[in-house]
Amino acid sequence: RIRGFEALLRWQHPTLGQIPPTEFIPIAEETDLIHSIGHWVVKTACLAAARWPRDLRVSVNLSVVQLRNKALLDGIVVALAEAGLDPRRLEVEITETVLISNFEETISLLQSLISLSVTVALDDFGTGYSSLTYLRKLPLSRLKIDRSFVQDMLTDADCAAIVRSLVELAHELRIEVTAEGVETPEQLDYLRCVRCDEAQGYLIGKPVRISEIPGIAAEPVGQELDT
Repeated sequence: RIRGFEALLRWQHPTLGQIPPTEFIPIAEETDLIHSIGHWVVKTACLAAARWPRDLRVSVNLSVVQLRNKALLDGIVVALAEAGLDPRRLEVEITETVLISNFEETISLLQSLISLSVTVALDDFGTGYSSLTYLRKLPLSRLKIDRSFVQDMLTDADCAAIVRSLVELAHELRIEVTAEGVETPEQLDYLRCVRCDEAQGYLIGKPVRISEIPGIAAEPVGQELDT
């Protein structure tokens, strides 16, 4: 069954066409435009999710620059209130690189979000300077295994062992696990065997416009593993 959707930003330029976030987000961060863009994303995501079935969550990504902004927390509170969205249905995603330079400040902010009942996910786990300290100290609800491990786990015994071990470790710490980049039924079968909680990727569903989600959410996925 579908458990939620991740909000991904795409810029549809009138003359240049679709511009990926890898090209414009760094510029937005350098010019501090990321704060207004980020607030718009959170607000839009909350308003959209408020119209979905009540058991679906929406996930938004936060960059290191956004986390340094003291107005971020207030902006999220306002977005939730204006949308009338249950905070438990909003999940914020951070990456390991966010934690390197301002670990203690990030923990403080995340604790504040947790106090609002917003959930926190550690995205792309395994691609940065992975540390078990993050799993022990951060108030995480979810760990997202990077697609690089998922794509190679059926042909690389080490990747398979890493995926299996991460799922086991996270569950011992009462953290749910989402596998990213799932593209084949065989990958999904392996994830089901190691008791991974959720799967995300093109096998489950390709990116869609926000207006298409209500119709998609009403359709059965046809997979036993949550998506």
